[in-house]
Amino acid sequence: MSNPLYYHEIELRVRYAETDQMGIVYYGNYAQYFEVGRVEWLRKFGISYKSMEEEGLMLPVVSLSVKYKKPARYDDLIKVKTQLVKLPSASIEFDYEITNQSGEILTKGNTELVFMDVNRNRPTRCPKYLLDKLRN
Repeated sequence: MSNPLYYHEIELRVRYAETDQMGIVYYGNYAQYFEVGRVEWLRKFGISYKSMEEEGLMLPVVSLSVKYKKPARYDDLIKVKTQLVKLPSASIEFDYEITNQSGEILTKGNTELVFMDVNRNRPTRCPKYLLDKLRN
C-alpha cells in the first residue's frame, strides 16, 4: 500500500458476536471491517458518510471481492488497512488488507462503490470537495 495520502489504517478488536462456534470470524463480517476502513478513510479527510447522505449522495457497493488467507479469531487485535486504488470519477475503488497483531496477512479485499445522486436515482461524479482534498 503505497501513497500515504490515499492510505489509512485502523485497529479493531474482534468481538465474540462476530465469530462462529469455533471462535473464528464469520466470513461475511469482513465486508463490515472493510466498511469501517472506508468510513474512517473518508473521515481522515474531514468527510463523513452521514454528511454525504444529507447532501443527497450515496455510495452503494457494486463490487466486493475477498481473499481469505488465515482466520481472525475472537479477541484478536486486527488492523484494517485501506488504500484508494486511483482518483475517483463516478466510482471509487479501495483495496484492503487485514492483519493480526503479529503482522500476518489474514485477508485481502477490494470494493468498488458508485457515487449515486439520491434525488435523480442515477450515478454522478465524485464531489469536487473530495477530489480537491485528494489532490492537495
